[in-house]
Amino acid sequence: MTALTSPPQVMDRLLFGDNQFFGVNHMSEEKARAQQMRFQDIEAVMAVLDVAYDEGIRTFMCTTHDRIAEVCRLVRADPGRYAEMRFFPCMPYAHKYANAITDEGFLGAIRRFLPDEGLMDSVVRGTTSLARKDIEGVSTLLIDAELKMFTGLATPVIWMQNVVTDLLLGLGLTEAFRIFADHVHQRYGAEAGFITMNLPRLLDALDAAGVANPIVCANINKIGFRMSGGVEPYVEAMRTRQFRAVAMSVLASGAVPAREAIKWVCSLPNLTSIVFGASSRANIVATRQLVDEFWPADPVR
Repeated sequence: MTALTSPPQVMDRLLFGDNQFFGVNHMSEEKARAQQMRFQDIEAVMAVLDVAYDEGIRTFMCTTHDRIAEVCRLVRADPGRYAEMRFFPCMPYAHKYANAITDEGFLGAIRRFLPDEGLMDSVVRGTTSLARKDIEGVSTLLIDAELKMFTGLATPVIWMQNVVTDLLLGLGLTEAFRIFADHVHQRYGAEAGFITMNLPRLLDALDAAGVANPIVCANINKIGFRMSGGVEPYVEAMRTRQFRAVAMSVLASGAVPAREAIKWVCSLPNLTSIVFGASSRANIVATRQLVDEFWPADPVR
């Protein structure tokens, strides 16, 4: 069965990520801890988002971490300031569920995360699905729970996190990709995106599932950092496969100088967007300027 598709989204060339806000740094634990301490205050998070927004970077690609709910609340509270703000939620955020069950118990966690349309409706969907071992019912319930915090905000692309994408890929459960794509289209009018650590293999699975011209985010950098199989299979896929590539870790966590890294990735065919994280005005501005330099506004690809 072919997945339903929305009209292709016009995606910004630069997407702003959230790793820096939650102490994620693949090369330096010390830097990760420092960032985590700095961004404990939500106002510090908003100050960086404001810099990115004012630099014309209007898409925030973020996890569904509890603190993102605070960002959503503040954006909703000031629609004039954030009129062009778009969110690209990435789900699930597994630690959130584990922590909620620890703090509130199983039923408390259910009440916290269920969609607003009614507790009993959601419980029935979940219970019936579990009883029938129905992956579609369970997975769509969890999607709705994750997206609850984004109510009233623009979410034109909704991502499946790599921890789930690659687990399903390894188990051969390719039908789940179609279920995800169909549900985010039908319920939210959005396109599905898939984050992976194995781009070539995921593209094969999405083809098999009938997800046409997918949006796929993967590590894409000059030195093959966290790229399964190395650089060449990824570049070959970008040359020959029909999909929309979103590059992350383009600096290989700082192993490649910014100018060299961005020049290389912007030269690749079929590149749709670059997602990056930064915690200072200088780095945000420098990244935008490099992308503007090496990726013309109307590239011929």
